[in-house]
Amino acid sequence: MVHLTLFIAGDTFRSQRAIANLRRLGDERLDGRYELEIVDVRDDPQAAETERILTTPTLIKRSPGAPRRVTGDLIDLDQVLMALSLTSGGER
Repeated sequence: MVHLTLFIAGDTFRSQRAIANLRRLGDERLDGRYELEIVDVRDDPQAAETERILTTPTLIKRSPGAPRRVTGDLIDLDQVLMALSLTSGGER
Protein backbone atom coordinates (compact mmCIF):
# COMPACT_ATOMS: atom_id res chain seq x y z
CA MET A 1 0.00 0.00 0.00
CA VAL A 2 1.32 3.43 -0.94
CA HIS A 3 0.44 6.25 1.47
CA LEU A 4 0.21 9.69 -0.16
CA THR A 5 -0.64 13.19 1.03
CA LEU A 6 -1.48 15.88 -1.50
CA PHE A 7 -1.32 19.52 -0.41
CA ILE A 8 -3.47 21.90 -2.46
CA ALA A 9 -4.53 25.54 -2.12
CA GLY A 10 -8.26 25.84 -2.60
CA ASP A 11 -10.60 24.45 -5.22
CA THR A 12 -8.69 25.71 -8.24
CA PHE A 13 -8.24 24.26 -11.70
CA ARG A 14 -4.62 23.40 -10.85
CA SER A 15 -5.67 21.63 -7.63
CA GLN A 16 -8.43 19.68 -9.37
CA ARG A 17 -6.07 18.65 -12.18
CA ALA A 18 -3.48 17.40 -9.66
CA ILE A 19 -6.14 15.40 -7.80
CA ALA A 20 -7.45 13.86 -11.03
CA ASN A 21 -3.94 13.00 -12.24
CA LEU A 22 -3.04 11.48 -8.89
CA ARG A 23 -6.18 9.34 -8.80
CA ARG A 24 -5.44 8.20 -12.36
CA LEU A 25 -1.89 7.30 -11.32
CA GLY A 26 -3.19 5.38 -8.31
CA ASP A 27 -5.82 3.49 -10.25
CA GLU A 28 -3.79 2.79 -13.40
CA ARG A 29 -0.23 2.45 -12.16
CA LEU A 30 -0.63 1.39 -8.54
CA ASP A 31 -3.57 -0.94 -9.20
CA GLY A 32 -5.65 0.93 -6.64
CA ARG A 33 -3.22 0.05 -3.83
CA TYR A 34 -2.89 3.54 -2.45
CA GLU A 35 -4.26 5.69 0.33
CA LEU A 36 -4.71 9.37 -0.42
CA GLU A 37 -5.10 12.23 2.03
CA ILE A 38 -5.82 15.66 0.56
CA VAL A 39 -4.92 18.69 2.66
CA ASP A 40 -6.09 22.16 1.66
CA VAL A 41 -3.47 24.54 3.04
CA ARG A 42 -6.09 27.29 3.25
CA ASP A 43 -8.10 25.18 5.69
CA ASP A 44 -5.09 23.73 7.52
CA PRO A 45 -2.15 26.16 7.34
CA GLN A 46 -0.51 24.47 10.33
CA ALA A 47 -0.16 21.19 8.42
CA ALA A 48 1.48 23.09 5.56
CA GLU A 49 3.88 24.80 7.95
CA THR A 50 4.70 21.54 9.72
CA GLU A 51 5.51 19.85 6.39
CA ARG A 52 7.27 22.99 5.07
CA ILE A 53 5.04 23.21 2.02
CA LEU A 54 6.16 26.18 -0.07
CA THR A 55 4.21 25.56 -3.27
CA THR A 56 1.04 23.74 -4.19
CA PRO A 57 0.17 21.24 -5.34
CA THR A 58 2.80 19.22 -3.45
CA LEU A 59 2.57 15.45 -3.15
CA ILE A 60 4.32 13.56 -0.36
CA LYS A 61 4.79 9.81 -0.49
CA ARG A 62 4.89 8.75 3.16
CA SER A 63 5.48 5.03 2.63
CA PRO A 64 6.72 2.57 1.55
CA GLY A 65 10.32 3.58 1.94
CA ALA A 66 11.67 7.00 2.69
CA PRO A 67 9.34 9.98 2.28
CA ARG A 68 9.60 11.66 -1.12
CA ARG A 69 7.89 14.74 -2.56
CA VAL A 70 6.99 16.14 -5.93
CA THR A 71 5.32 19.42 -6.89
CA GLY A 72 3.18 20.41 -9.83
CA ASP A 73 0.05 19.15 -11.53
CA LEU A 74 1.35 15.54 -11.68
CA ILE A 75 0.49 15.19 -15.37
CA ASP A 76 3.51 13.05 -16.35
CA LEU A 77 2.77 9.81 -14.50
CA ASP A 78 6.14 8.23 -15.31
CA GLN A 79 8.02 11.23 -13.90
CA VAL A 80 5.86 11.21 -10.77
CA LEU A 81 6.51 7.50 -10.21
CA MET A 82 10.24 8.03 -10.67
CA ALA A 83 10.30 11.06 -8.34
CA LEU A 84 8.47 9.06 -5.67
CA SER A 85 10.77 6.03 -6.13
CA LEU A 86 7.88 3.81 -7.16
CA THR A 87 7.78 1.31 -9.99
CA SER A 88 4.91 1.22 -12.45
CA GLY A 89 3.70 -1.98 -10.77
CA GLY A 90 3.20 -0.36 -7.39
CA GLU A 91 5.47 -0.56 -4.39
CA ARG A 92 9.20 -0.67 -4.74
